[in-house]
Amino acid sequence: MVEAWIGLGANLGDAAGTVRAALAALGELPGTRMLRASSLYATPAWGNLDQPPFVNAVAGVHTGLQPLPLLRALQALEQRFGRVRDPALHWGPRSLDLDLLLYADQVIDLPELKVPHPFLHQRGFVLVPLAEVAPDLAIPGHARVRDAVVQVDACGIAPIRG
Repeated sequence: MVEAWIGLGANLGDAAGTVRAALAALGELPGTRMLRASSLYATPAWGNLDQPPFVNAVAGVHTGLQPLPLLRALQALEQRFGRVRDPALHWGPRSLDLDLLLYADQVIDLPELKVPHPFLHQRGFVLVPLAEVAPDLAIPGHARVRDAVVQVDACGIAPIRG
């Protein structure tokens, strides 16, 4: 079993409800149990700014799944929640986005999977929730979460109450 960290985001439909349901579903993946999850955060769109704001969170899991099977399980979960990938639309609106952020302390560089997630250390919408639940976590090749989060723009990122 290894510790893996997953970023969750949605900005279509009941985004908060979808992220909450996806958090619950992560613990149901084969050989996987939830360790802890952040609060939900309202975040401005990133990349493609012409879309609704997002709801984001992160979750830590213990999993017996290897990295690629875990990625496939996350993609299947996205599809279960209505995600349709459009290769022509980069960083666009989505019903659910699940990113494998970290897998133990491994560095993975495959065509279909890069870990740590290539933009992890630059994205406030991931670092703010990650700092809430795992500030001492090391991002391989970068800083600890607590140090990385102070280097990013967190303007407009706010916890969702309730």
